[in-house]
Amino acid sequence: MKRFFAMMVAGISCVVMLAGCGSSASTETGTESNNEASVASTETADTTDIAEPVKVDKLTIGFVPSREPDEIVTATEPLKEMLTTELAGLGYEVGEVEITVGTSFEAVGEGLSAGTIDIGLIPGSTYVLYDEDCDVILTATRNGLSIDSDSAKDWNDNKPTEAVEDQVTYYRALIIAGPSEAGQAVAAKVNNGEELTWEDLDGLNWSVMSSSSPAGYVYPSLWLQENFDKHITDLSHTSLSDNYGTAFARLASGQVDVLVTYADARRDQEEKWTAEYGREASIWDETNVIGVTEGIYNDTISVTKSMDEGLKAAVTQAFINIGNTDAGKEVISIYSHNGYVVAKPEDYDAERAAQELILSMQ
Repeated sequence: MKRFFAMMVAGISCVVMLAGCGSSASTETGTESNNEASVASTETADTTDIAEPVKVDKLTIGFVPSREPDEIVTATEPLKEMLTTELAGLGYEVGEVEITVGTSFEAVGEGLSAGTIDIGLIPGSTYVLYDEDCDVILTATRNGLSIDSDSAKDWNDNKPTEAVEDQVTYYRALIIAGPSEAGQAVAAKVNNGEELTWEDLDGLNWSVMSSSSPAGYVYPSLWLQENFDKHITDLSHTSLSDNYGTAFARLASGQVDVLVTYADARRDQEEKWTAEYGREASIWDETNVIGVTEGIYNDTISVTKSMDEGLKAAVTQAFINIGNTDAGKEVISIYSHNGYVVAKPEDYDAERAAQELILSMQ
């Protein structure tokens, strides 16, 4: 069934190109996250007593293309040495660490399933699609935001959005209107306290992500279902973006009126909005939130099921250690991660329910 659904979502992506129950989440403070990381140290296998290091020829890490691939590869280059060093201290001598960026979210899931990717930094929705062939080991924590409301107007009245020190294990997806005339018109209705209609939304040009992307497809679909009894595939005008940078560039140019993305994406795109996308005013002046989803459980670090249990435990501890250092935090911030806590498959049961609902809507 999972494999059937994976093929289904890939097919949906093609439809999107041609035609166009959120989870309940709880916050964790930075102190709580650090405590969980400390507990993780006692829960993972003790590999430090190995007399001779276990040799591993190569580890391949796959990243989903939520940012520009070149940007991800450059930012994560130091991870190779960090992971090699940490694993050496845990009894594993790794000959090479390779970092790849998938052509889609599904491509990384397929790589984990096939064993061509050993470690994947993937969203929860991608993990549950491929959990027959991969194991979740960690959940990312991230900085919370100064706004965490389910009201779109609140996000507009209190922008710009700022990071706060509290760590959370969830995030929201936002439906964001851009500077086009149509985008501004629908944003004005929201800011005037008026209810949006399906006709308002269906008249817009939408940018969406791959159909396993939680913030770029799954949860916005659920938002449409809950508020309008519709689905992304019911929209008249949609285009598929390969990453969020592309989506924001299209929003800035007016090629699309609205996009769907994770809540802190505008913070990531703020500089590019004027420096690369050709806008004169700031992203906060020219964009407005028109919809807010329920909380989405944070990204995972998942590994292929064929990975040896000892190595899996060492990789788990290595990433926790990396996330507890300033240099490590700088590297993983490319995905807005701030650290990692041990994950269990049942943490993503709400995501499984969301996926089942999406499947039932086809």
